[in-house]
Amino acid sequence: MQEQFETAPVDNRIVYVKTVDVTELPSEVRDQAGDLDHLYAVHDSEGQQLALVADRNLAFRLARQNDYAPVAVH
Repeated sequence: MQEQFETAPVDNRIVYVKTVDVTELPSEVRDQAGDLDHLYAVHDSEGQQLALVADRNLAFRLARQNDYAPVAVH
């Protein structure tokens, strides 16, 4: 017997926080990053970037303030 699993709802509230090397970003973003070596990107479950911030804690707070459940990506 094969069970059918329900797919995740479209309004999935999980976001993913990952470290991004500044050297991999476009020049206009690198210019704004100043002395930082890396930033933190917040992505939705489809992989679309929602935010790019300088601090990991800020990325998690930003997600929670917008009713998302942040998960770290290693």
